[in-house]
Amino acid sequence: MTLTTPDQVPPTGAGVPPLDMRGPHQNGFRQLWRWFTQETAALRGVTLIAAIVPLAALVAILAVLAWKAGPVLKYNGLGFLARTAWRPGNTYGSAVKTGGVLHPIGALYGALPLIVGTLASSAIAVLFAVPVSVGAALAIVEKLPPRVSNGVGVFMEVLAGIPSVVFGLWGILTFGPFLARDIDPIFADHFPDVPVLSFFRGYVPAGEGLLSAGLVLGVMIIPIVAATTRDLLRQVPRLPKEGALALGMNDFEMARKVSLPWIRAGIIGASVLGLARALGETIAVAMVSGSALATIPTNIFGTFGTIASTIVQQLDGSLGDGTGFELRTLAEFALVLAVITLLANVGARLLVRRVAGTALPVGRGV
Repeated sequence: MTLTTPDQVPPTGAGVPPLDMRGPHQNGFRQLWRWFTQETAALRGVTLIAAIVPLAALVAILAVLAWKAGPVLKYNGLGFLARTAWRPGNTYGSAVKTGGVLHPIGALYGALPLIVGTLASSAIAVLFAVPVSVGAALAIVEKLPPRVSNGVGVFMEVLAGIPSVVFGLWGILTFGPFLARDIDPIFADHFPDVPVLSFFRGYVPAGEGLLSAGLVLGVMIIPIVAATTRDLLRQVPRLPKEGALALGMNDFEMARKVSLPWIRAGIIGASVLGLARALGETIAVAMVSGSALATIPTNIFGTFGTIASTIVQQLDGSLGDGTGFELRTLAEFALVLAVITLLANVGARLLVRRVAGTALPVGRGV
């Protein structure tokens, strides 16, 4: 047996690398990480492309719509936004040119009824869905036991994945007739016949109309708003809530004065996500709205049309117009819808920025 004296211990001073005790997989991970951190130029380029792609897609979509709708924009003018007409003209006769634009004789279109229908149905959906979603999120986070809360959360996420056509069939076959038979007559018969409130009176169709479509849209966007609000509520610190309860607030007061103000900017953002879904919904609205083209509903039960549902319903027929005028008009409708959606999102971002800059009822960072 050989003993090692202190003079025989291998030196570890300067110039002598220490013994590497790591395995080959650890060395491989370290080399891979070093490559990622050193290749900053490539990483910067990839992230730049990823940031540009959504903006480029939006610009491309708007550019294509503007190019396709360019000729009819000149023909229809700004009066297109205020007219209520929907006249394809004589598509079997000879076409004529007006201002260099080829179109069937008598063709004239207006967007006002569809703009009103789009905004009205989306407003009903948001007014119905946001309170229900916030209440459901509060119940899931604050009241329900964990197992029940997880089950309800899974159900809500499944509801978000149901196809639009299923909601449309449910609306036209079950929900709409139920409203027309049991709910709508209560409003139509008992609201006073005075300005504003008279909008809730009138003839009740057999399940189709503005109220039915708005509520179906509301059910469709509840999972979006509720799931986002639930995740936001789970991020509210416990200390402010426990302090509110210690000061004598009940659960309702604690939610109203602490939890909801803490996440109000996020609730606005979630509501805008739901609004964007409602503005662009197509199949479900086409099945429940009644598909009125050139009429503005005179009451909340009246049939109507939206921009998105009208485009999908009229697209096939527009191909029969040899001049392409009706197809270009549908592109103009799509451009109007895109502008409405962009304005709604920009307005919401400004509102979120303003709300997020206000002071919370308890100090930030608590």
